[in-house]
Amino acid sequence: MSKRDLVSLHDWSAAELAALLDQAADLKAKQRAGIPHALLPGETLALIFEKPSLRTRVTFEAGMTQLGGHAIYLAPQDIRLGERETVADGARNLSRWVDGIVARTFRHQVVVELAEHASVPVINGLTDLLHPCQILVDLFTIREKRGDLTGCRVAFIGDGNNVANAWCTGAAKTGVDLTIACPRGYEPDPSILHQAREDAKGTGACIQVLHDPAAAARGADVIYTDVWTSMGQEEERAKRVKVFQPFQVNRALVSLARPDVLVMHCLPAHRGEEITDEVIDGPHSVVFDEAENKLHVQKALLVALLGRQGGPR
Repeated sequence: MSKRDLVSLHDWSAAELAALLDQAADLKAKQRAGIPHALLPGETLALIFEKPSLRTRVTFEAGMTQLGGHAIYLAPQDIRLGERETVADGARNLSRWVDGIVARTFRHQVVVELAEHASVPVINGLTDLLHPCQILVDLFTIREKRGDLTGCRVAFIGDGNNVANAWCTGAAKTGVDLTIACPRGYEPDPSILHQAREDAKGTGACIQVLHDPAAAARGADVIYTDVWTSMGQEEERAKRVKVFQPFQVNRALVSLARPDVLVMHCLPAHRGEEITDEVIDGPHSVVFDEAENKLHVQKALLVALLGRQGGPR
């Protein structure tokens, strides 16, 4: 069978995503019960990281170890795809040695080219356009806490960045109603938004973009935020802090949502900027449960893509 990649959640069906979340729940239960689950013995995963990482690197490395496999971390100075050699040649070389590739890059096109030229599965660990692994984790966490995703109302407060873009695709595929509240000029990518609204016709999801954080938060089941200044935007930091100040997730904003609202953040957090201490450490926060779940969801993804039995290979 042909190999499968995760470049965007748009490429996966609702049924496939549901099955992946089911697998993550099973793997989480097994780990907590101390049940061995070395489902990828002898498999090797290459981690190409152009950007620094705590959660993504540790969870993929630890996940491969727990699944009986091995991960090789390739730092920016180790490989320099597109500089020392073409992305295509790098993909062809890695395909001869490893069973899967995770790429965390600046340019989205690098991951697209890796997937086109590699003969092993390629996972988008983050690009400037999309962060699909994070949204899988978020969907899993919401389902775990609420029991169901359909009709859940998520308010994303902040920058229309790669996480917001990926939220559009994930919400569209799973029937989640998504409202993004951002300053004017900081909206999600228009092509991603259009694509997501087309996908949403099949699930009944509603995806809208507003410029009023209070309107987005009112009655929400989930309030979600991310940093205002992403990696590579450091020169814009002073301007962004000023522009985004009205979009801070604080106690007043959270009070507009449902009484049992979940507060989420993909981390790392700039405390005192996009979210206050009292909220991220408060009773509604599931931020660190969300961070833990990255391990279980990414293990499920690895099993789905690299597994020899019943998988796409």
